[in-house]
Amino acid sequence: MTYTYDALKAKITEMYPEIGQHKLEVGLVFDEKLDAYRIMFKRGADELETFLDKKDAEDCMNNIKCVYLGVQVAQFVQNFEERIAFGRKAA
Repeated sequence: MTYTYDALKAKITEMYPEIGQHKLEVGLVFDEKLDAYRIMFKRGADELETFLDKKDAEDCMNNIKCVYLGVQVAQFVQNFEERIAFGRKAA
């Protein structure tokens, strides 16, 4: 299956609406050494990343949610929210 980075990125943000709800920017590159996509989530100065193998990327493009990526997105959202909460309490 062939698809563009933009198409995969759009599909990920479509399948996981919490990305947009929490205003996370998404970056995507293919890591040749790992033979997987590196997905970078960013909000402000904070950035977190995870990896998505080719099979999971193809499943994603076929509207099959990747459990691993869903767990990572949920954890990243929680991490971003905790960083904000902690920063506000510490200030």
